[in-house]
Amino acid sequence: MSPTSEASAFDPASVEAVVIGASAGGIEALNRLLPDLPADFGAAMFVVVHMRADVPSLLPELFASRCRLAVAEPNDKDAIEPGTVYVAPPGYHMLVEPDRTIALSIDPPVRFSRPSVDVLFESAAYAYKSALLGIVLSGANDDGARGALAIREAGGHCWVQDPATAGASAMPQAAIANGAANQIMTLDDMAALLSASVGRARPGANR
Repeated sequence: MSPTSEASAFDPASVEAVVIGASAGGIEALNRLLPDLPADFGAAMFVVVHMRADVPSLLPELFASRCRLAVAEPNDKDAIEPGTVYVAPPGYHMLVEPDRTIALSIDPPVRFSRPSVDVLFESAAYAYKSALLGIVLSGANDDGARGALAIREAGGHCWVQDPATAGASAMPQAAIANGAANQIMTLDDMAALLSASVGRARPGANR
């Protein structure tokens, strides 16, 4: 963790949702984080990875075989379930609605991307406010920087992968430059804190 981080002001047990954005190098980073999550992980998780719209995503199947949590590619208007990992389908923006449902949109690409990390992050910031954790992983553009700042401004918390450890450093660097990062972390630190304490205040989760 960064020695200048704001870890002391963050209560990971109060997190109700985690949003993750990644692009180039991000699948490898997700493969470090998701398999470590315990079966009683109490928060819902939403993942956007940039990918081609004309090719079906294999990520839900890939991570379902490696994770203790349910992993799904959602449908429009699906109700959000704690302890489930939702992976944005190719060619659709994934948004979180205030009524705790998922919306899928074919609105134009944002920052040249659909799904867009910014779109997910901004909608989740509005829906979850201080109960949201945003994570910016490896990527080769600046998608996610504005959304991560929206999370922080709404009272949520944002972790950014240490650019020195990322396969592509542009995405985490953009979030840091934007002033969005509460903590700059290695993947090992993220995985440990996610598994040990995030969402542990949720009903049914072990404290």
